[in-house]
Amino acid sequence: MSASAVFILDVKGKPLISRNYKGDVAMSKIEHFMPLLVQREEEGALTPLLSHGQVHFLWIKHSNLYLVATTSKNANASLVYSFLYKTIEVFCEYFKELEEESIRDNFVIVYELLDELMDFGFPQTTDSKILQEYITQQSNKLETGKSRVPPTVTNAVSWRSEGIKYKKNEVFIDVIESVNLLVSPHTSRHPFQGLAAGDGVGCLLTVPHVLPQVNANGSVLLSEIVGTIKLKVFLSGMPELRLGLNDRVLFELTGRSKNKSVELEDVKFHQCVRLSRFDNDRTISFIPPDGDFELMSYRLSTQVKPLIWIESVIEKFSHSRVEIMVKAKGQFKKQSVANGVEISVPVPSDADSPRFKTSVGSAKYVPERNVVIWSIKSFPGGKEYLMRAHFGLPSVEKEEVEGRPPIGVKFEIPYFTVSGIQVRYMKIIEKSGYQALPWVRYITQSGDYQLRTS
Repeated sequence: MSASAVFILDVKGKPLISRNYKGDVAMSKIEHFMPLLVQREEEGALTPLLSHGQVHFLWIKHSNLYLVATTSKNANASLVYSFLYKTIEVFCEYFKELEEESIRDNFVIVYELLDELMDFGFPQTTDSKILQEYITQQSNKLETGKSRVPPTVTNAVSWRSEGIKYKKNEVFIDVIESVNLLVSPHTSRHPFQGLAAGDGVGCLLTVPHVLPQVNANGSVLLSEIVGTIKLKVFLSGMPELRLGLNDRVLFELTGRSKNKSVELEDVKFHQCVRLSRFDNDRTISFIPPDGDFELMSYRLSTQVKPLIWIESVIEKFSHSRVEIMVKAKGQFKKQSVANGVEISVPVPSDADSPRFKTSVGSAKYVPERNVVIWSIKSFPGGKEYLMRAHFGLPSVEKEEVEGRPPIGVKFEIPYFTVSGIQVRYMKIIEKSGYQALPWVRYITQSGDYQLRTS
């Protein structure tokens, strides 16, 4: 069983729009949701499922909205939550941003979408590309006498229309990996211990070896790779695609060497992938939607050497000024280049009068976030760069809060994957027998990438 009704509430819990699918739970029961939520929050016992008598509220928050499904039955909770998140995805496709204003401005379309997304409590058409074929902002221009429902809704392949034609048949494959990393120093030893304060500041830009080595000073607390494979499909007809990866389980099944294989975890596929085929022999076989879509996502819990290593020292002098010294080192292969690097270095909240010196790039002070952002447009592998920031401090000493926030790093490295995943082949089979070109691009980028400092 699934949801009885779905509500979209504002931040105060007032219903903006709702849809009663089954009628077995009174719509007035939603009045109990916000008091329950507030009570649980105050008790520190907030859960994604709240109950009042026989009625259960399954809810998620997005921006300044609450999406709530009600049921009185023993519903499939994972199905309900998947539906709520899918609903957000569809609304974002239509309105770009999902917030209270976009709901109010698109009331009629939201109602139409809720009608199509679910029927009698069960999810129906949830693919935004298909929904956009017959639910549009120009729906009032629809000609009378024509069916509003496209054939894709009743097709066996509901995510792709018949009769698609392109002059040039191509598939673009993007393998994008985000690195989530949290690094902590091994010890509280000051990296400039043994140097006079003036020496440490003065020689920073000329003597990089004063900072300790990576292995001696930092340990990885959290290391994770989250990958996605996205496709942009321009293919005629109804083609079948087969994607081959250097998947370790596949290599074990076929008796190949595991040296250059990758063990994928938490693999999730687009609905077009034949899951039974993948379970049997690890073949990723599918008839793709037209245009852009995410084919699959995966995760690897492997120890990743920090691609960009950061070390920093903060020195206060007589509580009147502070010097922050930072070294950044590219620890990826020399042939690769990290683009758009941004290093966010936390500074005291009462700092003022900023001055900077960098060996490359530029630095700027962002007082509303209490950080210095050091921007490096192009950062080749194996290179080391240095930045020094000087701030004035108020004469009255401000009591320090325990612990410094971590340094955050943003970057993107094209033509490179940190996991070593590879697209071995992409076969494109279509009954007309046309030739199609697959193009593959690899990108590694920062996810939640933070380095704590001593």
